[in-house]
Amino acid sequence: MTTVMEKFFAPKSVCVIGASATPGKPGNVVVRNMHDAGFKGKIYLVNPRGGEIEGHKVYPSIADLPDNIDQAVVTLPAAGTPDTVRALGKKGVQAIILAASGFAEVDHMGESLQQDLIAAIRESGARVIGPNTTGHISVPGNYTSSFFPLGKLRRGSVSYITQTGNFCGISMRHILSAENYGIARSCGLGNKADLDECDLLRFYDEDPETKSIFLYLESIKNPKRFLQVARSVSRNKPVFLLKGGASDAGAAAAIAHTGSLAADGRIVDGALEQAGVTRLAKYSQLFHVAKALDVMPLPKGNRVSFLSPSGAFTVCLTDICRACGLDVPDLEEKTRKRLQRYAPPFIRMRNPVDIFGSVGAHGYELAYGDALEAVLVDRNIDAVVVIMMLTTETGIPSFDFLVDLAKKYPAKPVYVTFMGEHQHNVAAKAWLEPRGVPCYMEVEQPFEVLSLLAQCRMHMGKR
Repeated sequence: MTTVMEKFFAPKSVCVIGASATPGKPGNVVVRNMHDAGFKGKIYLVNPRGGEIEGHKVYPSIADLPDNIDQAVVTLPAAGTPDTVRALGKKGVQAIILAASGFAEVDHMGESLQQDLIAAIRESGARVIGPNTTGHISVPGNYTSSFFPLGKLRRGSVSYITQTGNFCGISMRHILSAENYGIARSCGLGNKADLDECDLLRFYDEDPETKSIFLYLESIKNPKRFLQVARSVSRNKPVFLLKGGASDAGAAAAIAHTGSLAADGRIVDGALEQAGVTRLAKYSQLFHVAKALDVMPLPKGNRVSFLSPSGAFTVCLTDICRACGLDVPDLEEKTRKRLQRYAPPFIRMRNPVDIFGSVGAHGYELAYGDALEAVLVDRNIDAVVVIMMLTTETGIPSFDFLVDLAKKYPAKPVYVTFMGEHQHNVAAKAWLEPRGVPCYMEVEQPFEVLSLLAQCRMHMGKR
């Protein structure tokens, strides 16, 4: 399996079946994406018209290709896919990506076609991702099979397994444009005619580039096998799952999307608990939690401190912490005395830390910097959230102290969120995140993330 997975994620040669000279068509975009990703391997294109596309020779048929090409990306319509798989198998291709939709997710005729495809896969001896997928991404391999325009990809430590092609398309564009973290691998499973979530989990478990794993699934192909594999993987790496199709309406949508019958929610919950997998509740958490883990450690526990420029935030956010299973513990006395040094005498410093008076008296860098270091060294604290107040009138500080302290105390995650003038918040995020400090634009978000990470730590501890 590992050798085959290497042909998917680090191919040395690739053929595109259904290559096109027309900009915007899948058979053209996929070739451009390979170039943008920096792929250095050999690219072979197939189109009956022959000629040249994007600087590459075009072969009129699969039979004309060299033998034993590592991977094939097939952008042909569904009806021709089974015979194409058989032909590729005869040429020794071991890894195939099938982009076409029109199979079991559509109707009974599509389901019959998918059964023919499964038989063709078995005859070919190849392994297949799809059908009904936009492909996959391997940033360490400088490679993608996606036919959605992507551009330059950022390298990171997060890997995705998704039962939707959009994660190698519009969701990836969101990450590239709205966030600043990078990924290692991403794979859209589609209808899972062959390879499934268990195969990808095993590969990611062995993959040194992958530090944390995120799944979006609408069905679990083999629940018993998934339970066994996930239990093993979660001993080594954080594993998170967003399960689509939890409601009746969502389950109906899942059938229309990938032809998948979603498993009963209670069965899924029980399996996840046994397997040490942490359940996500929102699609956006696939980004928010991933961002935290790409650059910061998993917190050692659920004990949180936060620096707040508002008494209302200390109250409301403490309520949120309690509701989502986070502890806001008392600080050590030496920490409290240190915080009191820069605070007005009428404010009694405690956890959470009301920073407003200290900032007014001593400025951003000194007040926030000293308070952040104080709670980071406190033995009662596992993670810290810094709420910055940024407006033109109050001035915009240098954020170097945040980066420096996060590096000085790498065992405890530090997240930043904002309240104030939106343009300054956006600018601060754009500056801080590439330097390793995750930022969240809504004040509740970092606490939701920490709650999920604390659950993950607990699950991994049970393993």
